[in-house]
Parts: sequence; structure tokens; C-alpha cells
Amino acid sequence: MSRYFLEMAPTMSEAQLKGLDEHKYSSSGTSAVEPVMQVFWRWLVEKVPLWVAPNLITLVGLIINVVTSLLLMYYSPTAKEEAPVWVYMSCAVGLFLYQSLDAIDGKQARRTGSSTPLGELFDHGCDSISTVFVGMATCCAMTMGDNPDLMFITFFNAVFVFYCAHWQTYVSGTLKFGFFDVTETQFGVIMLFLLSMVLGKEFWGIQVPLVGLSMRVVAVICSTSLSTWTVWGNFQTILKGGAGKNGSTVAGTSVLSPGFPILFPIVLALMIYKKSSMDLFQNHPCLYLLMFGMAIGKITNKLVIAHMTKSEMTMFDSSMIGPGLLFLDQYFNSFINEYIVLWISLIFVTFDLVQYCFLVCLQICDHLDIYCFNITSKPSKKGLNSGNMSKATRGAENLTVYSRPRTRSLTRANREQDR
Repeated sequence: MSRYFLEMAPTMSEAQLKGLDEHKYSSSGTSAVEPVMQVFWRWLVEKVPLWVAPNLITLVGLIINVVTSLLLMYYSPTAKEEAPVWVYMSCAVGLFLYQSLDAIDGKQARRTGSSTPLGELFDHGCDSISTVFVGMATCCAMTMGDNPDLMFITFFNAVFVFYCAHWQTYVSGTLKFGFFDVTETQFGVIMLFLLSMVLGKEFWGIQVPLVGLSMRVVAVICSTSLSTWTVWGNFQTILKGGAGKNGSTVAGTSVLSPGFPILFPIVLALMIYKKSSMDLFQNHPCLYLLMFGMAIGKITNKLVIAHMTKSEMTMFDSSMIGPGLLFLDQYFNSFINEYIVLWISLIFVTFDLVQYCFLVCLQICDHLDIYCFNITSKPSKKGLNSGNMSKATRGAENLTVYSRPRTRSLTRANREQDR
């Protein structure tokens, strides 16, 4: 069955798969809270059985994060309603669990000797989807529906910052962590959920003395300032020149080439928001942002793959069909109800993202002879063709993937890498 899907719709080219074989993870920098959290994460991973696959840990964390975020959106579909106290608590716990499981998947891979390029890709792919749902849950928890401009800025600020982090990685070849990075942001959002749980939606409308602005506006200004600082650091790396020939990206392309794929959907989102005849974004903000978030999630995944395979980042993608449908409907004076088109677009981009991720994982697993959610290696193709793979050979394979790495002289980058 998997062979059928791969033959019908190969997602990655042979050149990309070859580039994936040559990929080596590279990172630098440590955030403020991470050294402290490393103690907890090292303790936590020791409680995980050795038979649990790293990708399974990542997926479980993502599912928890998505479900708790959707729960908040269900109770606050227009980001104006106040959700039950237990919903805010579940979002805080869900995000903490996602953070913890996302931090130990790489450690589990090294414990079991099952580190692969798929692990790094799977990790970043889940992070891109989590960013969408956490961004939306944040807007709902702060009841930003009464101020749609703030909600628009907050959400697209989150997805743009995440994209820029991988944009500079595509240029420099190294994922760089700042002093205030993902871990600190996640703790900030957890605190936000807890404030909404304890103090209610009224807290975000309280006027801050001296500045005369609401807590909601002050929080957005602070987060946007930190994001601007982070993006500025990324662009300093990008504009300084890349690791490729003549200062190009790792793929030998222009350092500005990843700009269009992210700016195009954001500009479309702004135009549709401002020109909608039925105030589509104001009345259905969660559906609206989820549709654009899924589209941008796929684009971010393609950027990660472009970096890992040293291949060119495509300018256009099928994920833009969803936003394009909304734009065309507006262009022709909304001859189809915008709400209906929004649902059609959301279903399309979600299916497009899920199908893409599924096929990429399937193709990489086939290429590397591994399973995505099982540590045990696949029987070699040669053994399958000849039909004479011995039990001893299979046992040796299983022993290899379950044993701990024996080399202790790992570099700092290897110790801190995702997988």
C-alpha cells in the first residue's frame, strides 16, 4: 500500500533524498531557561521505556496541544467568549506537556540509537503546526475578538517569527537560539492561560496606570517588541550572506528567495480581512486564522525540507489554493457566500497539509528503511528480495537500534540536536 502511494505521488525528488542523506544537524546558542529545564528533561526521558519511538513522543505531544487548543476555540469561537476555568487549565497543561515531550524526543533517539533525519524533520514539522494552534489559543484566551487588528497582528506575528527562524537556518545552515526563545515564549503563554483561568476575561480589559492602555494591548506590544528583536537578529544573519556559494543559501539560491512564500499568504489574509463584505474575519476569526495557519504550516515544512536537502524553495504551492479561493470570491463580489468558501478552503488546506506530511514521512521511511513510529528497523530490501534474511541478522538489527550509543565524545551540537 505504501509503495502505491509513493509511486502515485512522489513528494521529494531523488536529489532531495540524496541531500537528506548528507544532512548534518547544526545548532548554536542557549536560551535563558533551557539550562534549568535540561535537568528536568534529562530526568523525564529516563522514565520513558526504551521501546517508545521518538517520533511517537513528538506526535503524542502535538495531539495533546492541538486538542486542548481546539477545546478553547470551541468555547470561544469568536475570541470574545469566556471559556470555563478548566479549559484554560487544560491549555496550560497541554502546552507544558507538549514542551516537555518535544524536548525529550531527541534525547530518546540518542538513548535508543535511532537518530535519523526524519526525526529532525518530524520535530520541526510538529512545531510549525503547534505554533498555529498555540497562536490561536492565545488570541482566544485574551479575548481579542473585540479588537480584530490586535488578533491579526498577534497570530501572524507568531507564525512569521517561527518561519524566520528556519529562513535564517536555510541561509546559514545553523539553527540559532536566542537568549529569549521558544522555551521562554511557551512559559509566557502558559502564564497567560493561568491568568485567564484565575482572573477571567475582565483582566485583559483592565487599564494600566500611566500608559492608559488595556492589559491586552500592553501584552501585545511587549510580545511584538520581543518578536521584532528576534526577527531583526534573524535578518542580520540573512542579509550578512549565507553558507552557500557567493553568500547564497545552502541550496545556492538567493537569501531573499524564501520571502515571497510567507509574505504572499499574509498579504492575502490582510486584503481579504479588510475587504470582506460580511466581516468574515471579525465573525469567524478562528476558522479564518486556522485556514491561513494550515497553509503557512505547509510552507514552513517545505522550507525545513529545503534546508535539510539543500534544495530550492519553491515560490508557489498548492496550499495557496485555499486563500486564493477566498480572494477570487471577493474579486467577483462574493457570488458564493464567503462563509461557505472559508469552510471549503479550510478543508482543502488541511487535507493538503496532512497528505503532504504523510507522503513525505512515507517516502523518507522507504528511503532510509525505517519505520516512523517504531524503533525497530525495517528488513533490508535485499533481504526482502532474496527471502533469506536470517533470524540472527534481524536480531542484530534490533540489538543495534535498541542499544545506547557507545561513543561518549559527542560534540555540544550533537548533545543538543533534536535528533
